[in-house]
Amino acid sequence: MTKSKGFTLIELLIFVIILAIIISILRTAISFA
Repeated sequence: MTKSKGFTLIELLIFVIILAIIISILRTAISFA
């Protein structure tokens, strides 16, 4: 691991993509409920 404390741009991009996938899954689950 590098010792950079902040997020790199790639890590931030991956985090946003994963978050968007989780939100879309939750919306699908709520609509089916």
